[in-house]
Amino acid sequence: MEDARLSALDLSFLCLENSASPMHLGAVAVFRPDAGASAAEVVSLLTERARQVPRMRRRVVPTALPPGGAAWAEDPEFDARAHVHHHELPGGGREDLAALVAEVMAAPLDRDRPLWELHVVSGLDGGRFGLLAKMHHAMCDGQGAIGIGLALLDGGLSLPSARAAARRTAARPSGLVGRSGQLLGGAIGAAAGAYGTASGLLGQATRAFDIVSAVLGTMRAPAPSPLLAPPSGTRRAAFVGLEVRELQRIRRVVGGTMNDVLLAVVAGALRHWLATHGRHLPALRALVPASQRARSGGSEDGNQLSAYLCELPVGEDDPVERARRVRAEMETNKARGPLRGAGAIPVLAGVLPPALHRLAAPLAAHAAPLLFDLVVTSVPLPPLPLRLGGAELEELYPIAPLASGHTLAVGMSRYRDTVHIGLYADGAALPDLEKISEALPRAVAELLEAAGH
Repeated sequence: MEDARLSALDLSFLCLENSASPMHLGAVAVFRPDAGASAAEVVSLLTERARQVPRMRRRVVPTALPPGGAAWAEDPEFDARAHVHHHELPGGGREDLAALVAEVMAAPLDRDRPLWELHVVSGLDGGRFGLLAKMHHAMCDGQGAIGIGLALLDGGLSLPSARAAARRTAARPSGLVGRSGQLLGGAIGAAAGAYGTASGLLGQATRAFDIVSAVLGTMRAPAPSPLLAPPSGTRRAAFVGLEVRELQRIRRVVGGTMNDVLLAVVAGALRHWLATHGRHLPALRALVPASQRARSGGSEDGNQLSAYLCELPVGEDDPVERARRVRAEMETNKARGPLRGAGAIPVLAGVLPPALHRLAAPLAAHAAPLLFDLVVTSVPLPPLPLRLGGAELEELYPIAPLASGHTLAVGMSRYRDTVHIGLYADGAALPDLEKISEALPRAVAELLEAAGH
């Protein structure tokens, strides 16, 4: 296979990474017991299937042109067995699995090898077994990771068909903000303009300046909050399942999409959790990634993302009003489109030259807390019966990477009758992550009661 350059957006995830804030994402799948598949056989099965996925055989190599760039190249020493691991967790419950996942996810991936790992976890309660897939964000976005994962399952779903199935289901700054924003905006804006003009891409340059202006106008000095703290390098994880039928009942009252309802549930849970810390903030700002695959029609590899910013009104007492405000904000975002506004920072990253990514990444990481408080992402799964080694998939929890300076990321994925939520946090800053996981079903019950059910 020929070498392929990393896109500017893919490269940005490599440049944003440091030892305390690795930029890999993950998914935790739990399968029903199957007498025909031992742990050793599942490991062997995954090893063989991983050899057949081209992206999983390639590693990152630097390029001379463009300066600071990188490319995917076949690893001449590739050994899939070195990437597939087995853990025994006798009698392990959800908390035990979460502790193992946090430990594994805290460690950065080896950049001298293909940027992925698979971890089979046997011995879960009820005879079940789990699979943790860990992939660098430079390799794929959330939807891309699901596509790779589907190719590893029974039936050998192709990446294009798997993604098609998934798509059918998902003012002027001042003070601290001004100084950081002017530095960030000046560097990005000048580079975007120069790069766009030099390339004859006037439309891209104009779009970049529009996004920079929106970013500068949206930045704010972050309120003191447990959601913003220097990275410790430690991690915690928690997993929660919410019933789709209850969320649909809420949706019939408050309107909007299922994702709007889930954002309102997250807002309600964070409101309860902040109250346990004696905090009563008016709002928290979420970065909500939005896939661009259906729009781009481009390669199945790499990242094809934009994002929206959504104010989560955690200061609002009325759960229904809270949900309606979230819905109104997301409708405004969608009417404007995913390629405009401060949330479209992945689009901006996609037009910057590689050399600037390497220079500006530390500044961008420092400025991120001025723009948003947490990431809330939703990854669609096809409504198909999925199996591994004959065992049926029961649960799948996405894990979004933690941006530097942030302490919480929320990943959501609907599979059949359940929305599975993966909470991923800085272990030192959020030692009580279980309180947020407990607050999520409480927020659903609160919305159901307020909606008249």
